[in-house]
Amino acid sequence: MKTRLSDTCGARIVLQEKSGNIREVGEIETRNIITTISKNGKGNLRKNMDTVINKFENRDCMEGMKEYPDGYFNLAVVDPPYGIGFSDYERCSSGVLVKERYTKSGKKKWDSNVPKDDYFKELLRVSKNQIVWGGNYFAALWGAGCKSYIFWYKQNPVPNFADGELAWTSFDMPAKCFNYMYCGNINSEKDRSHPTQKPVALYLWLLNNYAKQGDLILDTHVGSASSLIACEKMGFNYVGYELDPDYYRDAQKRLSEFRLQIDLFDEPKEEIKPDQFRLNL
Repeated sequence: MKTRLSDTCGARIVLQEKSGNIREVGEIETRNIITTISKNGKGNLRKNMDTVINKFENRDCMEGMKEYPDGYFNLAVVDPPYGIGFSDYERCSSGVLVKERYTKSGKKKWDSNVPKDDYFKELLRVSKNQIVWGGNYFAALWGAGCKSYIFWYKQNPVPNFADGELAWTSFDMPAKCFNYMYCGNINSEKDRSHPTQKPVALYLWLLNNYAKQGDLILDTHVGSASSLIACEKMGFNYVGYELDPDYYRDAQKRLSEFRLQIDLFDEPKEEIKPDQFRLNL
């Protein structure tokens, strides 16, 4: 049984059973977190670091990753800033208009620079395998080489837009292509809130092809929460971080709306069967 816990801070925790009964189980101190509490087969809450299974924090991922031991996460699926200034745009990568975000000093500048090398060192330390979108921008990864690139082919008809995006991975397997049109309103999600928002379908495909049942997933730059929605759809536990408070609130809202849909309807599992072919790299 799983039950979700709203944002709290030093509050008592209660579990609401499907029958409607409410039972108090203890205390937890959180920062600004969306969590899912899980019981094991014997009805006891998991202890220590595994007590909070699904965790989404409005926090710097570098601070968060320091709390975990080496190889704690089975798979990190991340989409860090590429350093190409996309935070200045009012449209998503698919061309769809999104609500621009401003600070007191003007537009947000989260995509002005790529992450420092320390970020990649910490990412590789805490996770056993990694999928890093924008891998072609990150020199810190090039020395390790890559045997299994992922190319997302967007079938973009606009000549001044890229045909797709490239991800660096740590896997030793043939390269793969995710063939999924994503341009303008084609396959675009209605709740677009982030300039570089990726579709849930992409993350469903990644988890289906690169994760194993029982894997714990890490996302250091959650953005619009597409990755977390895919994890919940497929039953993967996760830890996610989003530093920007505006995007974090939007992601919270999107997660809540997704969960409400799940509670109201028996949604069939989405089956993703994109075309795949080998890339000779």
